[in-house]
Amino acid sequence: MASAVAFILFMWQVAAWFLPSFLMPGVPEVMMRLGKEVQSGDFRSAIFGSLGRLGVGYGVALFFGIGFGLFGAVLYFFREVLKSAIIILQSIPSIAWVPLFLILMGFGSLPIIIVVALSAFFPAALSVMNATESVQKVHVSAARVMGATRMDLVRRVYLPAVMPELITGAQLAFGNAWRALISAEMLVGFGKGLGRGLAYAGETADMTGVMANILVIAILAPLIDQMILEKLKQRLLRYQYV
Repeated sequence: MASAVAFILFMWQVAAWFLPSFLMPGVPEVMMRLGKEVQSGDFRSAIFGSLGRLGVGYGVALFFGIGFGLFGAVLYFFREVLKSAIIILQSIPSIAWVPLFLILMGFGSLPIIIVVALSAFFPAALSVMNATESVQKVHVSAARVMGATRMDLVRRVYLPAVMPELITGAQLAFGNAWRALISAEMLVGFGKGLGRGLAYAGETADMTGVMANILVIAILAPLIDQMILEKLKQRLLRYQYV
């Protein structure tokens, strides 16, 4: 990962050498600006605001996505309907939902959180439902013969079997949620957030500010993925890392 970051920064600096500074500021200039911004309360508030919306929206999406996916495993008619609906709805870009929720809910954090939740719900639910289809029917039949209820099937048969795909789906859902968060914050223009800061820097033609915000957005997402989701994956699937 470090080599990839170094390569990106190098290509960025090469582009800055050939372009005017007002179009493409160099890496040192942006780093100095970022160092000043980190010390300001507004910048920290923007980061915490974005992470707060992300945490709520992503958490809601995982809860309902995994729940609906497992629920569809034991109710076959429901699974086909839900799966078809998800395939249709996930083709709509998450940013397209923003005007609808703005009209319904007004300006605030709630429309952004709903958009984040929607963007993460679809891949989470779909990955779980696809994984449940690969569960061997003999295991399900054996559990039923032993008197397992539908809840027992979910907890003792389907959930352990789909765990690897569930974690992969959660990581994919996080990427969708992060992109939806930044896009929604840029469009809504409410409160403090990384997307709002990026949009404001663009509106004022502050290219150094634009690149500083892009750099933070690019760093935070893989950092969260590696420090939280990847460690959770290794913990839950530790038998694969022995």
